[in-house]
Amino acid sequence: MLHPDISAFIDLAEGGPGGRAVPFHEQTPEQARELFEQTTRQLQWPAPQTPECVDLELPLRDGQITTMRLYRPRGALQETGAGQQSSPVLVFLHGGGYVVGSLDSHDGVCRELCAGTPCTVLSVGYRRAPEHKFPTALQDCADALAWLARNGARHGLDVDRVVFAGDSVGASLATVLATQAARQPSGAGAITPRLQLLCYPMTDASRRSTSMELFAEGYFLESDTLEWFYEHYARDERDRHDWRFSPLLTEDLSGVAPAFIVLAGFDPLLDEGRAYGHKLRQQGVRVEMREYGGLPHDLLRMGSVADVSGIYEELCAVLQQAFAG
Repeated sequence: MLHPDISAFIDLAEGGPGGRAVPFHEQTPEQARELFEQTTRQLQWPAPQTPECVDLELPLRDGQITTMRLYRPRGALQETGAGQQSSPVLVFLHGGGYVVGSLDSHDGVCRELCAGTPCTVLSVGYRRAPEHKFPTALQDCADALAWLARNGARHGLDVDRVVFAGDSVGASLATVLATQAARQPSGAGAITPRLQLLCYPMTDASRRSTSMELFAEGYFLESDTLEWFYEHYARDERDRHDWRFSPLLTEDLSGVAPAFIVLAGFDPLLDEGRAYGHKLRQQGVRVEMREYGGLPHDLLRMGSVADVSGIYEELCAVLQQAFAG
């Protein structure tokens, strides 16, 4: 059964299973982005106020500039000097189907993870589709890792204690970067993660799973909206079969960082998240999966729900263990 608090939120934000509100896939990207930010405001909870939160410019490989947001935990030092300790880093990549989502939509998520671990969170504002097609988002995130490798030490960041994390397509980006790091140790900004934290990841845009049919509409993320996202991000149909777009199609996952995977029981992406976890295990990767049966996709942005606060506690404990190992 869907959590009653979540059901009430869906009724408020999207009109519930009756579909009274206009879904994302029937809007323009600009309208969908505004609706997504509106749901953020409706979902807002008193997330911790970190002592330092600063936006940084990220120069990109094509000469453009995007923004990263750095959240620094209490007691962390800006510069590393004699006798000073540097902070572990969580590189966070937001969800939103490559079309919606932003630094602001996931601000509360980053604050929770920063304060509860504690660690420094680097949230990457990669460029979105349809203005920027595949593989732009991935390249922007790789450029953020390269920036971290070059500049982390002078910002008091320990580049040897890094976790790649994300939700939805952000989790897809995170696991592709982790795979690239394993295949090309000198690539991916020369950053090797200790853990991949993958929350309800998108892993296979090449086919429709059973869960995409079971939870096609009425559960916050609709299957038709997923198709709309993919159509905006892909240059053509072939991109959807590229392992960097659909990580479940990756042939060799051996040697990648351990993974902690969060799955939602009422999520069109449930089956492909399970399948990805099983494939990682089959190839010798240490994997833990947690499935929350009463919750939908995008659950991390629903911090006002009591069950979600418990999930944050578990995620922060997992991060602490990864950074200490």
